[in-house]
Order: sequence, then structure tokens, then C-alpha cells
Amino acid sequence: MENNPWLKNYDKGVPYTLQPYPQKTMIDVVDESCRGKPYRSLFFFKGTRLTYDEFVRRSDSLAAGLVSLGIKKGDRVAMVLPNSPQMVLGFHGIWKAGAIAVPINPLYTEHELEHALKEVDASAVIVLNPFYYAVKHIQPRTNVKTVIATNIKEYLPAHLGMLFTLATEKKEGYRISLGTGDVWFQDLLKKYKNSGRPAIEVNPSDPAVILFSGGTTGTPKGAVGTHEALIMTAMQINAWLSPSLDPWEDRVMLTMPLFHVFGCVGALGTAMVNHSSCILIPSPRDLTDVVKSIKKYRPAFMPGVPTFYIGIMNHPLVKSGKVTLKSMKLCIVGAAPLMNEVKKRFESMTGGRLLEGYTMTECMQAATLNTVMGDNKEGSVGLPLPDVIIRIADAETGEGSLKNSKLGEICFKAPNLMLGYWNQPQETADMVRDGWLYSGDIGYLDEDGNLFLHSRKKEIIKTSGFQVWPREIEEVLHEHPAVMEAGVAGIPDQYQGESVKAWIVLNPGMTCSAEELREHCRTKLAVYKVPKQIEIRGDLPKSQVGKILRRVLLEEEKSKPSEDKK
Repeated sequence: MENNPWLKNYDKGVPYTLQPYPQKTMIDVVDESCRGKPYRSLFFFKGTRLTYDEFVRRSDSLAAGLVSLGIKKGDRVAMVLPNSPQMVLGFHGIWKAGAIAVPINPLYTEHELEHALKEVDASAVIVLNPFYYAVKHIQPRTNVKTVIATNIKEYLPAHLGMLFTLATEKKEGYRISLGTGDVWFQDLLKKYKNSGRPAIEVNPSDPAVILFSGGTTGTPKGAVGTHEALIMTAMQINAWLSPSLDPWEDRVMLTMPLFHVFGCVGALGTAMVNHSSCILIPSPRDLTDVVKSIKKYRPAFMPGVPTFYIGIMNHPLVKSGKVTLKSMKLCIVGAAPLMNEVKKRFESMTGGRLLEGYTMTECMQAATLNTVMGDNKEGSVGLPLPDVIIRIADAETGEGSLKNSKLGEICFKAPNLMLGYWNQPQETADMVRDGWLYSGDIGYLDEDGNLFLHSRKKEIIKTSGFQVWPREIEEVLHEHPAVMEAGVAGIPDQYQGESVKAWIVLNPGMTCSAEELREHCRTKLAVYKVPKQIEIRGDLPKSQVGKILRRVLLEEEKSKPSEDKK
């Protein structure tokens, strides 16, 4: 405990280690639940429910269909989907076919989507109808052979499906014409309904998911997680929450997107290991849907980012008392800094705990979390979970293990770290050294093993739970003919945690408005990457070798009077 001081502060009953971990996959976990309670609801979606038995049979059918389409063990199958039954079935169908699931943010532009599909050399894509034509437009420049399209209404109750057909389907791009060689998701399930599960061996050590992260450079790369890593993470978090979360009985609301490590590895995996029914939320930005779902399904556990919880507390149905949050036992907040007043207010409204945590995509959610029952130090992102070790290394050399609350680079060691970046050996070697994953974040451990974040060695912007890399935005801005120089950084934002700001120098003799530059960015970047603020100025601060100094731009921003920042 001298080397791992956090262990003495674990909640009673939470084990220091879960070794040896069982040699199984999430497929096995769901099969075991199905054998125990086949007619128990695995998830709810807009009034529809799917039992364990139905889920197992349908994911078997999907796996058989994928194999019939030529998917082989180790192939990458992408999913461009929101949280939906099709996405959860997609994970398990892909895994049962022996393939690797690659969930991709549906908000990606065609430019970003093309990069992602090329990066992993995807063989097939399961896509929601509104994004189908974007996939088809870039398909000739990729190795994607088959596109499987699906309509969100396939899992809506009959009355909602009819309303959707009449009022929404055509207007929002859900009505499409399928191209030659492509297939409908539901047709695939029906055709292979009685085929059974393919006879493909899926081992715990096999790659299961590829999740996109910018790592240390900001260039999107695929972090590879194994089946056993998903099990380990789920068991770690489930053990941590066990003082409060009841197996089989408590429901989990999946509000974090399943293309995010927090959603697909942390929340979904934990729910399955705990035998919890899941409530699928396709868009956490639709707070009315979230609040009404809370009222209908009464979840006990829900993950999110600070802006999400602020929005729920301020929703008219909650403020008026028409919807209560009292079913919430536990909520986890991550991906952006949490203000203490938000934590206190949420806990007073729910009677439960709001636990802050910290992790990275590359850690496959091997994380720190505040304790469920104990006193949590203000500003801390918690203690390392079972079998997760953290050390603070010298920020310049990467060496040593700094004690006594000294600032340095946060380094992780855990059995469930990523295998590496897909086909990026040098990037992997830069990130993982001697079994330690170097986060690029600066922080410290106090005498009790609580982790505190201080700043970032790398310049990732964390806005509303998303990670944004300045270089990617700067490159897009430089494509505009009026832009001579561009610097991008994240500035403090009370609602988003951080928001994206760009500082621009225009070419001599040229004019361009901030809104024109934003519109240019919208054609190449997902909406959350588009700069919220753009400042056009005469020059940018640079180092002696001409590098734009984002740090100086941020210092200038902080020194401005409040009125100038609006």
C-alpha cells in the first residue's frame, strides 16, 4: 500500500484486485444471462423492449448474414449509428462473425468518415439511412465492399413507427433508395433467422473494437481493444459500483454515445456484466427525450458529461417537478471538468452520488473514479480502480515516480490497456513505453492516492465530452484562400467545459468574416469541432523558429476583461 496509497481508501467490499480474470468475452456474458433469465429485458428503446433471448437469436442471425456477405475473422466492420438496438446488435453480430467492430461518430463529415474507413481498411459498413449517401459517395475511394442500411423506425413501436413514416421519414433523410449489392439490416436478419451462430472461435485475446482517438499528435488513429479488455473494464467498474448498484434489478441509461469509450466500453459493458437492462438514448442532446425516458424507465445509473447534467437539472419538466430524478443512485461524469456546484446541486436533487472520473480511449476505460460511499475530495477525479496503477512521471523526461503532490505526467499501467493503434507502430511506441501508457495530461497524486488534473502536456480540447485536436482544425482553416495563419486552442466555457477558439491572420489584401470561416469549417468538420469563436488579428505570437504559440494566445485570452471575451 505504500506504493499504491489509494488501496487503503477503497470502499468496504471493493477488492484490490480481480485477478485472475475469467477467460470469456461479452458474447459469453450475454449467453450466461440469457440462460439464467431469457425473457428478462436486455434493453428498452422508445417503448420497445428486447429480451435476452431475442437479442441472442437476432445477433446470431446478423453474424450469419455478415459471414454470408464475405466477412472473415479479423475483418473490420464499421458502424455509423446512434445509440440504438441496431448498434448493440451490431457489436454482437460483428463479434460473433469473428470481426472487429469499428463504431464511428455519425456527426463526422464525409472527409472525416473517409479517413476513418481508410484508416482501418473497413470491409463493410452498417449505417443509419440519413448517412447512407455520405457512405456511398466516398465508398469508391475505400475498400468497403458492402453497405448495410437500417432505418431507426425498425425498432419503434407500431404507433410511433406510423407517425415517423408520415411526419419525419422523408423530411430527415430516412427514405433512401438502396444501391446495387447493398442490403437492408432487417432483411439480413430475416434471411438468416434460422441459420444459427457461425462456427467461428472468438478468443478473449482477439481484437474486439477499434475506437478513434488523436493520441499525442491529433491525427485520428484507431485504438485497438481486445475482448478480454472489455471484460476487465466492465468487471472493474462493476466492482467499484457494487456498494450501490444491484445486479439484475437496477437499470442503466446509455446516454454516452456508443462510439465513445465511455459509452461502449464503460457503460454498456458494465451494464451487461451487472445483468442490467439498458435504456438506449439515441441523442443525449434531446434532453426532453432523456427526461421523459427517466420518468418512464427510472434508471439507477447514468453516465454523462457536465453539460448533460446541467441541461437535465435546468429542463422545464424537472424544474417544475413533473419529472423527478430520485431513481438515480449513481451517475458518473467524465470527459470534461466538473464544477463543484454542479455536483452538489445534482446530488441534492437525486439523493444519489455524482462520481467524477478520468480515463482515455487508449486505456479502454481503465480509469479512476470517486468512491461510491466514501468522502470525495473536491477537485479530485478519484482513485485508480482495481488492477489499475497510476504513477506521476517527470513531465520532461518521462522518468521516475513523483510523490507528495508534485506535478508531472499521468501514466497508466493496467491489464486492459489498448493493444496499440491500428497499423501505427511508431505512434503506439510513442504512447506506450515499458508497459506504461503516457497520457500527456499533467496532474498529481495526493498522500491518499487521489488523482488531481492540472493541465495538458498535449493540446487536446475537451468540449462537451468530445476530444478535438487543434491541428486538425488549423489545417482546415488553412484551406480557405483568405487565411494566411491560424492558431486554435480550447478556452474555458462554463457550459461546455472548453470551447474551440481560432485566431486568424488573413492574407494581405483579402477580407473574410468569422461566419464565412465557420461555414468553411462546417463543410469539413463535425459540428463540435467548428470554432465557437474566431478572432481575426494582425499577427500571431510565435517562437524563434516560427511555431505559433497557442500557450501565449491562451494567456492573452485569460488577461482580457470579461466584456472582451463575450
